[in-house]
Amino acid sequence: MQTLAVDHPLVAHKLTTLRDIRTDSPTFRRLTDELVTLLAYEATRDVRVAEATVQTPLVPAQGVQLASPKPLVVPILRAGLGMLDGMTRLLPTAEVGFLGMVRDEGTLQAETYATRLPDDLSGRQCYVLDPMLATGGTLAAAIRLLFDRGADDVTAICLLAAPEGLKQVEQTFADDAAPVRVVTAAIDSHLNEQGFIEPGLGDAGDRLYGVV
Repeated sequence: MQTLAVDHPLVAHKLTTLRDIRTDSPTFRRLTDELVTLLAYEATRDVRVAEATVQTPLVPAQGVQLASPKPLVVPILRAGLGMLDGMTRLLPTAEVGFLGMVRDEGTLQAETYATRLPDDLSGRQCYVLDPMLATGGTLAAAIRLLFDRGADDVTAICLLAAPEGLKQVEQTFADDAAPVRVVTAAIDSHLNEQGFIEPGLGDAGDRLYGVV
């Protein structure tokens, strides 16, 4: 597994404001959108392309275009929805699937309650959007589901990650040949006894959409 904590002053600036308890939901949503676009720039360095020729106003020019099949972007509901616009801003032609997963706060295990994905993902690159990589159970379960449907390349984009979660995902896919990458704005210190990232930024879903 490859892990990239994006080292950029704009990323650090926006993340600092996201952490601040005084940041209201509208500002939190806007900054999440902006931050994900910056992370997506790094996450798509290995997106597959095919050579193409276009006609400029002067002469033909060689270049590249996104290859087929199109990449699939998969936000994990509900908090992952807050990352979708920032991702599709860079990949407007990507297809979007949805995966509903919830963590049992007692067992800390992920449970799937909704899926809206193609049955066959053979040859597809997938980008999973999950704001907080905490215990790693939810992300690992999501990646496994994508691999089981035929995906052969998965990149996860997270606002924050904990060392425990990264270790869990790495161990889960240690024997898989398909590449797994995690791109995040920062790797925080640790998980607390409740399984939340510290220092973290709180519950991303609640801060995006309010407590429901």
